[in-house]
Amino acid sequence: MDFLPDEIQQYLNKHTSEPHELLKDLERETYAKILIPRMIAGHYQGRLLSMISKMIKPKQVLEVGTYTGYSALCFAEGLLDNGYVHTIDVNEELEPFVSKFISKSENKEKIKRYIGKASDIIPTLNEAWDIVFLDADKINYLNYYKLVFDAVKPGGYILADNVLWSGKVIDENEISNDADTKALNEFNKFIQEDNRVENVLLSVRDGIMIVRKL
Repeated sequence: MDFLPDEIQQYLNKHTSEPHELLKDLERETYAKILIPRMIAGHYQGRLLSMISKMIKPKQVLEVGTYTGYSALCFAEGLLDNGYVHTIDVNEELEPFVSKFISKSENKEKIKRYIGKASDIIPTLNEAWDIVFLDADKINYLNYYKLVFDAVKPGGYILADNVLWSGKVIDENEISNDADTKALNEFNKFIQEDNRVENVLLSVRDGIMIVRKL
């Protein structure tokens, strides 16, 4: 995921607002105790997600892929007073870890958590989404996109993380032989050709696709 020289990324971090202490603690403990800690949004990407949320001022946010809860807490920073982040994850083993940190947040009452398969849970949520954030199993990104699309408000946003997949999406061999790479490449192509939206692909960390519903 290191597309930029370390010195440039360090400069970006240095000139980006610091996260709250709770998020710093969450990131430290994720790296100390959880497998594949690089999956966490972290300082730089987390501040971007927080800034996007503060600009949009969403009432309802859907996150597909909670992991340790970092990005959910970032999105919660920009919610309207009566807003909620609904976050789904299939991994029940992380539930105590996530609960520990969300319970310490001033926005704890605004974060609704669901454990199970996103494809089963999404159809049961009767909400109109201002923001949807996809950060779960890559092979199902397009399925999730299609599941949520009608419930996204006109002018609402769908964000998808890891869409550059460590640069594999430009490697024809990886596209042919790796299921996740193939799925992400197809997802990116689908978005680019979807005349119901406008989109921009950012080279932030592992790539974030930002989609706005027309």
